[in-house]
Amino acid sequence: MPQSGPGRNPFDAQLPAGETVAVFESYLDAQKAVAVLGQGDFPVRAVSIVGDDLRSVERVTGKMTYGRAAGSGALSGGWMGIFLGLILVIMNPTLNLGIVAAAVLLGAGFGMLFSIFTYSVRRRRKDFTSVMQIVAGSYSLIVPAELVGGARRLLSEALENREG
Repeated sequence: MPQSGPGRNPFDAQLPAGETVAVFESYLDAQKAVAVLGQGDFPVRAVSIVGDDLRSVERVTGKMTYGRAAGSGALSGGWMGIFLGLILVIMNPTLNLGIVAAAVLLGAGFGMLFSIFTYSVRRRRKDFTSVMQIVAGSYSLIVPAELVGGARRLLSEALENREG
């Protein structure tokens, strides 16, 4: 039997049990509804937001070129170099900050080379940069059956106050 209270595991892979109290077109609206329930002293730990009709959306952000590949590789490699250089200095305080600078330069160089190589291999298949995200068509607010009445009451009161 699913739990709905203080002992509930937020990373449970099963769909939450209960009833749908409301359905929203955007995640932001579903979040606002949970905030309304929280302000009304509703046990929000028992609430779940379930996204339905999931879609993968890839937004193209630009054209990929060798220069862009080199720049992004150098930047990410430089950050890795800063991280590793600082770890070396922390582990051995007698080292000077020149080690960090060398690590940044080496990291940037390796990052640039690796990124250019990767781009040249994938160039014909993906010649653009993009950001991928999962988007739902609607968002359902689900609460345990014994709490449905209270949740609906709080949400309808908030809607009436907003309209009135």
